[in-house]
Amino acid sequence: MSGKWAAADIPDQHGRVAIVTGANSGLGLVTARELARRGAEVVVACRSTEKGAAAAEEIAAHAGGSAPRVEQLDLGSLDSVREFAGAFSGGRVDLLVNNAGVMMTPQQKTSDGFELQLGTNHLGHFALTGLMLEALGRSESARVVTLSSNEHKGGTLDFDDLQQTDGYSPRGSYQRSKLANAVFAVELDRRLRAAGSPVTSVFAHPGYSATNLQSSGPTGAAKAVMAISNRLLAQSAERGALPTLYAATAPGVEGGDYYGPDGLGEFRGFPEKVEAIPAAYDREIGARLWEVSEELTGVSY
Repeated sequence: MSGKWAAADIPDQHGRVAIVTGANSGLGLVTARELARRGAEVVVACRSTEKGAAAAEEIAAHAGGSAPRVEQLDLGSLDSVREFAGAFSGGRVDLLVNNAGVMMTPQQKTSDGFELQLGTNHLGHFALTGLMLEALGRSESARVVTLSSNEHKGGTLDFDDLQQTDGYSPRGSYQRSKLANAVFAVELDRRLRAAGSPVTSVFAHPGYSATNLQSSGPTGAAKAVMAISNRLLAQSAERGALPTLYAATAPGVEGGDYYGPDGLGEFRGFPEKVEAIPAAYDREIGARLWEVSEELTGVSY
């Protein structure tokens, strides 16, 4: 990669179908808007169809091709994930952006009984991707882009207590879920290559970007600190979405690549190829997480 890649460099996306989870706000909204601007038919996949409709109006105002459409998707419900995926049975999908997530929430559970952050950020997307693989496989150049975070660097995957039932920590659970995203993206790439699939799996992180994640998840002192740091330190969602958009559209992207900002500590800047922590590339950890994820979700690739 050379120069400072920006949204204006996104290649033409006419004729491509792109699903963006959590596209009703923040990074997901920017990602969906810029893909639509370049001609993609964007599916706004989010929990609230009311919020999704408002986002679709904004996206449509910039669309260079088909109008966006809204589909209900609650990643904290495997029933919802299956219903969403069923709507694409027999169709073709060219891009799946696993963007939606929750951050540093108090201890809660999904409707399926999973710890909320692991269940939403990783297990929901694991199930969704598996159920969408047939539709993705109908594309000649499909990509799956999974969002991780700089916070993955502090994460560990304790398979004896993967859902952190003992000594729950909002930040620790978030870090674990973001490491799981990274491990999943790499392991998915391994399995796609082994199967000779045309689908490419890559991952990205936005650095420190000001979105509603910092206000909707954390509580108490953590929420207050993030409100200040958002104003003083964070980059915009427009800039934070660039690594995702690069991973999703740029030529030369290869399976297993990881993209983030090029600034100090990968907190701000323009997209470049970066490295995750060694655990993300560990084959044994990848295989173990895959096995556990299939068992918990009931989705077998």
